[in-house]
Amino acid sequence: MKAYEFFSKKDFKKFIRGFFQVIILLFIFYKIVTALLTFNEYKEYSNVSMGSQGFIAISYFGVDRGESDTLISTKRLEDHLKALKDSGYVTITQQDIIDYYKKGKKLPQKSLFLIFEDGRRDTAIFAQKIMEKYNFKATMLTYADKFEKKDPKFLMPEDLLNMVKTTYWELGTNGYRLEYINVFDRYGNYIGEIDSLDFARLASYLDRNYNHYLMDYIRDKDGIPKESYNEMKKRIDNDYKAMKEIYTKEIGKLPGMYILMHSNTGQFGTNDRVSAVNEENIKKLFSMNFNREGNSFNSKNSSIYDLTRLQPQSYWPTNHLLMKIWDDTKQEVKFVLGDIEKADKWEMIDGKAEFRDNTIILTSMPKGRSIIRLKQQQKIKDIRLSVYLDGNKLGSQAIYVRADKDFNNYIFVQIKNNILYVKEKVTGVEKEIFSLNLDKLDGTKYQSIEENEKEARIAELKVELDNAETKEDKKEKIKAIEEKMKEKTRTVEEGAIAYIPKIQLKDHKSRYLELDVINNKISIYVDGKKVPTDFITKNLLEGAVCLESAWEEYGYSQRNLADDIYDGVFKNLVITDVLKDKIIFDNRLNGLHLILYSLNEKWENIINWFIKSL
Repeated sequence: MKAYEFFSKKDFKKFIRGFFQVIILLFIFYKIVTALLTFNEYKEYSNVSMGSQGFIAISYFGVDRGESDTLISTKRLEDHLKALKDSGYVTITQQDIIDYYKKGKKLPQKSLFLIFEDGRRDTAIFAQKIMEKYNFKATMLTYADKFEKKDPKFLMPEDLLNMVKTTYWELGTNGYRLEYINVFDRYGNYIGEIDSLDFARLASYLDRNYNHYLMDYIRDKDGIPKESYNEMKKRIDNDYKAMKEIYTKEIGKLPGMYILMHSNTGQFGTNDRVSAVNEENIKKLFSMNFNREGNSFNSKNSSIYDLTRLQPQSYWPTNHLLMKIWDDTKQEVKFVLGDIEKADKWEMIDGKAEFRDNTIILTSMPKGRSIIRLKQQQKIKDIRLSVYLDGNKLGSQAIYVRADKDFNNYIFVQIKNNILYVKEKVTGVEKEIFSLNLDKLDGTKYQSIEENEKEARIAELKVELDNAETKEDKKEKIKAIEEKMKEKTRTVEEGAIAYIPKIQLKDHKSRYLELDVINNKISIYVDGKKVPTDFITKNLLEGAVCLESAWEEYGYSQRNLADDIYDGVFKNLVITDVLKDKIIFDNRLNGLHLILYSLNEKWENIINWFIKSL
């Protein structure tokens, strides 16, 4: 008698289903274990070319399985570190840097000092497996006060000691605390001193009118110091003293590497006397200090207490990082091309391009552009094109059609800083045909400045209420909130001035662009909405299709970051020759490729869910 005859058909199906469920769960368990546990040891660099040019320092805020405004995804981090490895970079240690500056030790010609800031637990979990893969060592920075608060999002002393034992980590510190002083909202209302959580709650109402805890005197609403020199010095000295005591108690010693918050002051604070107090403490307690951000390269002429690091943003494609390093060091790097078969269909004119799945990423030259031309289709007149423009708002993503070789004739459709432009160039003379702020096409409704300021003040009063220490103070804040909420404000429709938020460097916006150029008429749809009119062009020539991304301006960043490289992201690009009724380029995923891509995304989501739920 056959085994399955002991079971009913229903029981047999349950058995088979259960069997495969167990296999899947075991495989998921295996993937999680291999993703989280360490089985290797770091091996110091060897058999590399040595020199004395200097080193680059790269610092990430944090790592997660997915991606956020500040945390880089594991997938993107692996792309970054793989590219650095492929470009010949090896990691160096804190002692290497000390010996380089104090003993004249030579470093590898391509030396990388890798840093992760803010001491997040997820960073340690997700970064280490990638570091193991490429034999990279990094320094993890923490804030001392997190040990006292026992915040589970952050690494505790026992975690840090175990990390050091793996050989892939060294320890550093961002200081005792991350707090802010002399804070004003965008309307000049004085807020005063707040911690990092309250700062996050109020960030949308702030511009740059604030400072970090160690950077200045604590001041009143008129900018007058609320403390004497001796009080300021005692406050700052106590921060360093507390930091040293906590690290010594919890991990046995104060780390030798420090990053002073914040960067790029030109000294060790925004006030000379405050700077002198910081400098005294830093040089007494630490072997090195990173004092600047934005440039990756440290040379022999740099001071070991005034080092600089590059902080890649979570949205940077790999070539963005490589372009920045190339610009900083002038050393050769191995830019990423991606799908060679798709890349061969395009001519690279300027900048760099990566062809990945259904996406073309064009990374501009510093303060420049990136442009590619479709090969073998140089003489197209009537065209239909659709594409998702998936880059950040601040910058330019554009399409050329009917473009001649020297760009003396073309039709140009561009989305720059959230504004649609249509231009044509005929015999060397460019003319703007049309422009439209896409907020209008979206039907965006703006608050008035009056409404936004009221909203900001209510948020500030709620923070003050949460921090109130006495019943009387709480009652006072509740009353102030109630009175503020009753205040009448005018809307834009009632004649008040609109509050239009500044576009920030990190602001992302995906736009679906559809473009028809047929005979002398140009028709455009954005996100399925027809641009109000069709346009008449004088350019009736045949020509090529080109894609372009371009840096336009430094723009605004609340954290005062500066970036002169822009990434245009062209997704699901389809180009049709209307006269021949033929698709001449199609970058959409289809068939088996689409199935595998979708399955991989689903699988990653499953693994992410299990890891997050552990």
